[in-house]
This record gives sequence, structure tokens and C-alpha cells, in this order.
Amino acid sequence: MNAPSAKKSSPASVLITSFDILFFWVARMMMMGLHFMDEVPFHDVYLHALVRDKQGKKMSKSTGNVIDPLDMIRQYGTDAFRFTLTAFAAQGREIRMDEERIDGYRRFIDKLWNAARFAQMHIKESEPGITAVSDSPADLALPHRWILSRTNATIRDVRKALDGYDFNLIASAIYQFTWHEFCDWYVEWIKADLFSDDATKRDQARGVLLCVLEHILKMLHPICPFVTEEIWSQLPGTRGTIMLEAFPVEQPLWENAEAEQSMQLLMEVITAIRTIRSEADVHPSAKVQVVLICPDAAKRELLRSFSGSLCAMTRAESIEIAESGAVPDDAGHALVSGVEVVVPLKELIDVDAELDKLARERSKIEQDLQRVNGKLGNENFLSNAPPDVVAKEQTKLEELKARLAKNEESRERLGKLR
Repeated sequence: MNAPSAKKSSPASVLITSFDILFFWVARMMMMGLHFMDEVPFHDVYLHALVRDKQGKKMSKSTGNVIDPLDMIRQYGTDAFRFTLTAFAAQGREIRMDEERIDGYRRFIDKLWNAARFAQMHIKESEPGITAVSDSPADLALPHRWILSRTNATIRDVRKALDGYDFNLIASAIYQFTWHEFCDWYVEWIKADLFSDDATKRDQARGVLLCVLEHILKMLHPICPFVTEEIWSQLPGTRGTIMLEAFPVEQPLWENAEAEQSMQLLMEVITAIRTIRSEADVHPSAKVQVVLICPDAAKRELLRSFSGSLCAMTRAESIEIAESGAVPDDAGHALVSGVEVVVPLKELIDVDAELDKLARERSKIEQDLQRVNGKLGNENFLSNAPPDVVAKEQTKLEELKARLAKNEESRERLGKLR
């Protein structure tokens, strides 16, 4: 087969290469193109980083720190490995490859897969009610308006990063949106609607769920082609390959700053209640009573309209919403966006048992602190140990100090419940 002529292959648009051959190869290609073709052979040069091990050392067979990409693919999957490399592709001079990060992104792929399976349970092709999202989503419920607005913001961020060759920012934007906003919040929020007897609520949830999932798959496909193609092929409707689908573009009508602000308040309140429960070690099945003190009338109305959802997502027996009030000493307390979150705790936990547990934990922390301080105070250790070992001990010291401070904070809080 004959090689393509220079006229057919030049000029190109982008050259992707490593920085270490910038002069040896890239500059000479540029000069040769100008000399023989009277034009530059490419307009953009993307310099990718060199891959090193997690300590920053150059990989070599003699050192034994080489990672075989085929081994990583067999162990974690092709899509997880591709996503890892994309997430690491910050514009710099090196990539520190760490198997733990690959495993973390494997969990991301699993998260998406499980969310897609959940969606498929509710958007089967044989069932009616799956309709495309309207060009004017103003009539949709707040959670749907919020996720569409966040989808639009993610599309905008991904498009901007793609145009700027900031591939790591593409991976970060898709990861944060898919894991935290779509899976952790939206899917959890609409479960009640998906199982509702109200056809309008059910169909809205199904339609928006399918729409957002489709946009996630399209954005993610260039990075993770295999899992996105598989999920796409199983979604309802007549579908070809996702490779031929247009890349998502911004939908200005989805933009809704008010919906984002309202949902942000609701999520902050839910997070605050969950944090109070967790820090006080309240049993997961125990029902709590919550008081929300909010002087802002509009916020109070929003909280009242979603009090049922707040109770369901925090295992609260009741939520009282007041304009003003005092915070008891025996209550967990948090302040979020001008709303005081109060959870009475006295009847929910065994104070003496929790104080005994904290005392045992404090004793263990103090023993570990003594051991680490002994190492870091030993001149022989500091002068003979490798720098990374010393750094690990210093990090451990800071972690132990933080745990000790947290232990003391918990002890003081429990002391108020006696």
C-alpha cells in the first residue's frame, strides 16, 4: 500500500508528544515543514508528561519499578486504566503512577455501572412514560431542575477543558458530577418518586434520569469507551453505537441558579444532620428529632415544603422549623447557610459508655504519639532513614495530633450531656 502524499497528510492540527524531544523532533519537524511545504505542519503541540512511579522515580527494568499496562488492564479494567491516565494528564513534567489511584477509578466505573443498572430497572422500553426532557423544564420538580442545571454546567466545564487540552479537568468534572451529584444525591433523592403511585412524579423522574444518564455516557465515552458503549446499548429506544452520537452541547434553558441555590441549602441541612448523628455515634436505625432555626422566611418555606424528604434522608422522626429559638447544651448543633441545625441527643446515646470508649481511644493515641515522637526525636533515625520514611512518620504525627484534638472535642461535647 502506498504511503499518503504530503499534501494529504499535512498540515495536521495537533501534535502530541513528550517534552523531552521538543527540540530533537518537534522543532525539526516544524523547520522541515516550513522549508519543504512553505507552511507549518501543525498548529498546536500538546506536551504530555513522563510516567514515573509513586515516589517520583523514573521507571526502569533494572530498578524493578516498571508497571506493565497490560497487567493493570487485566486487574482493573481498560476503562479504569484509561480514566486514571486521563485524570493524571495535568500539564506538567511527570505522572506519578500509583495502583491505588487506578483501583479508586475502578470503583468509579463500578459506581456508574450500578447507577445505570438501577436506572434500567425504571426506564424499561416496554413501559410508557419515558419522554425526552422538555425544552422548557420550568415545570419540573426542584431536584430535576437542579440536576439539569448541574448537567449543563458540567457540559460547559468539559467543553472548555477539552478546547484547552486540560484532559485532567475533563476527568475531574465528570467524576465529581457523576459520583457526587448524580449518584450520591440525585438518584437517592428521586427514589421515592420512581416508586410513587403518582404517574406525573414517576414519569418526570424517569425522563430526567434517562436524559442525564445519556449525557454522562456521551461525555465519558472518549475516555471510557467500553463501559459507556455497553450501557448505551442497553438503554431503551432504537440506538446505534454511541461513537456516532454528537458530543453534548450546552442547553441554556437548563441553566437555573435558583434551583442550584435551593438544592444546595437542602443538601447542606441533610449533611449537617447526618454529621451530627455520625459524630455522636447515634445508631443508624435510631430516629432523631430535628429543629431548624431559620430567620429567613423564604428558606423556612423551602424547608417546610421538603420536610418529608429531609426526614426520609436523615432518619428523622420529625423536623420542626422555627424562626428563632435557643440551642440546648445537650444537643448537636451546626450552622449552614444561615440555618441552625439542632438535634437533641441526651436520650439517644449512652454517655458513660461513649466516654469510656473515648478514654480507651485516647490512651491508644497517646501511646502511638509517644512512639512517633521517639522516632522523630532520635537523631540516628533522622540521619539514617530514607527521606520518604521520615516524611511518613511526620505525616503520622500530624494525623495523631488531629485525632487527639477530635477525641478531646468529643469528650467535651459528651460531658454536656451528663
